Formats: sequence, structure tokens, C-alpha cells
Amino acid sequence: MTKIDIISGFLGAGKTTLIKKLLSEGFKGEQVVLIENEFGEIGIDGGFLKEAGIEIREMNSGCICCSLVGDFGKSLHEVVDTYHPDRILIEPSGVGKLSDVIKAVQDVQAEIDAELNSFTTVVDVTKCKIYRKNFGEFFSNQIEYAGAVILSRTDKAKPEKIQESVALLRELNEKAPIITTPIEQLPGEKILEAMESSKSLEEELLAEVAHEEHEHHHDHDHEEHEHHHDHDHEEHEHHHDHDHEEHEHHHDHDHEEHEHHHDHDHEEHEHHHDHDHECGCGCGHRHHDHEGHHHADDVFTSWGKETIRTYTKEEIGNILKTLEEDGSYGNILRAKGMVAGADGEWIYFDMVPGEHEVRTGAPEYTGRICVIGAEIKEDKLAELFQVK
Repeated sequence: MTKIDIISGFLGAGKTTLIKKLLSEGFKGEQVVLIENEFGEIGIDGGFLKEAGIEIREMNSGCICCSLVGDFGKSLHEVVDTYHPDRILIEPSGVGKLSDVIKAVQDVQAEIDAELNSFTTVVDVTKCKIYRKNFGEFFSNQIEYAGAVILSRTDKAKPEKIQESVALLRELNEKAPIITTPIEQLPGEKILEAMESSKSLEEELLAEVAHEEHEHHHDHDHEEHEHHHDHDHEEHEHHHDHDHEEHEHHHDHDHEEHEHHHDHDHEEHEHHHDHDHECGCGCGHRHHDHEGHHHADDVFTSWGKETIRTYTKEEIGNILKTLEEDGSYGNILRAKGMVAGADGEWIYFDMVPGEHEVRTGAPEYTGRICVIGAEIKEDKLAELFQVK
């Protein structure tokens, strides 16, 4: 099955740079076909692509996302049937709507051995505000429908400008990953992971917590089962031995046995009554667990932030220590994140009650922080991490 990836963006946004990086890193070993729609712009240098072993099916007949949907479908058919590529990259004209391109692919994908895999928009971080003003719905549409947004020129822009642009993009699209780390600093695989809509940090952390809860209860139930099984086994052994003794005893002392048996029945009844009272349904305190247990997503809430702010390892360590020791932030269950370090390295952190880890790691597509807990104070957390 051929994957189809759409890379949209206005003229000069940096699509060419992104595609070159993906071809040389993210799609290594794959046969890729690039479909360009040149509409008043210079396409990727054909020589570069041929050297990389890439086949090109250029479309110079007009804008695929407007009037030539039928022609586009025919071209896509031809590409799949001729090359059977692993992946098709579509670089539509910057003047069209991304939703139209997505629809054009969806309309034809049922007829061909291909499926829409991702749709990404590249945006010049320095032009977000002016493009939204000048291009209106055309700019907004490219952001609203994007599965991921890649900000270009973040290595040259001021932090305030980046923050302003991210806030503007978030007004139009709440969920898509926004890559703020300069793509030169990221491996192609990391960019592709973000483009293909990886889970948010909140989703990842909530899934971890839910898994840990499940494992804990599974282990508890297993132990409970083992205990109950052993208890039943001992009961069985006890009765077996008692019956054997009782049989011998019955031969010798009928009268005494009657007295003894009566007392034993009474004790047995008392024992079972007490046992039933303790475990309710005969399975230890599992019944109580079932009544009292709350799923993590019912009790806990999450607070998450994206940030381009840089930190030192000491700062992060102090923040986590504060979260561990100061109850005024709420009942904190987990904290996790990856942020840019002041010295150029990236800092990864993870905290569970009583312990935390701070380490360095590879660059992420943007700084992300997530805290999970009960009755968490979001304003205080934002203040602690110094994010808006």
C-alpha cells in the first residue's frame, strides 16, 4: 500500500528544505514519487531528485486543489500503476486550500492501492500574522486541516515572535503538533513521527498511568487468587484429615464423637461466618477494591504546555523537588517533559512521588511539559515552570 503525504505551505515557507531533508533522512530506503504542482513558483531542482533515485511526475497543468480534481485522480492512478512506490509526496500550490487537496486524495484513494498518510503545513514563523491578515481563509484553512505544522526560520526569529506565532496557530488548530525546533537540528525520523500525528504528551502519560494502575490491580488480583487458592487447599486438606481422624475416632467412641462433632460443627459455623464477614463475596477484599477503585482518568486531571523556553538541569531539578515537597500545587502523581536546555542540549525529566530523574537527550520537535494529579493548581504550575 502506497502512503500519500501532502506538504502544503505558502510560497517561500520552506517546503523545499523540508522535502529534501525527508528524502535524504526520513524516507531512506523507500521509493518515493514527488508530485509537484508548480503554480507561479519554482519547483524542486529535478537534478537533485534524479541523483537521489527519485522518480518525478510533474504536474504543470494547473492547481490540483481547485478545478483539476479529475485530472489529479488520473495522474495519481498513473503514478501508482507505473511505479508502485512506497510513498507519494504531493506538494500542492501554496495558493490553494489544504482541505481541497485532502478531499481530492480521499475521492480517489478507494480506486487505487494507496492511502492518505499525513498532511503537513509549513509556515514561516516571521509571517504568520501578516499572512493571516492578507490571505485570510486560505492561510487559516492550511492550518486548520494540518495534521502537523512545521514552523520554519525559528533559528532566526526572536522568542517573542515564535510565541506569538504559536499562539496564533493554536487559535486555528488546538491539537496538531507544532514543530518549533529548527528542522536542521532534528533527524528526519523525528520530523516524520510528528507529521504522522504521534500522541500528545498528555495522552502518552495518561496511558502510562492507566497501564500502571492496571498492572497493579492485576498483580493484586493474582496474589489474592493465589491466597484464596491456598486457603481453599488448606481447608480441603484440613477436612480430609479431619474426616479420616473422625472415621477412626467414630469406631472407638461413638458418644464422645457425637459431642466432639457437635462442637466442631459449631466452631466450623463460627469460622465460616467470620470468614464471610471479612471478605463479603468470598474473595478477600477484592470486592472492596472493585467498589472503591477509580480509574486514573476519572480522578486525575492533566495540565500540559508547549514551550520554547530554555531551562538548566538545576532549574528543572528544583521545580521537580518543589512539586514533590509542596502540596499547594495539588496531589501530583506524575510529571514528565522534554525542554530545550540553556546550553543547547535538551533536558528530559520524569517524576513520580518520592523520586525524579533529569537527563539530557535528543532534540524534540518542541518543548513539552505535562503534569498529572488530583486537584492540581494550573496557575501555580504555569508560574513554577514560568510558562504562559
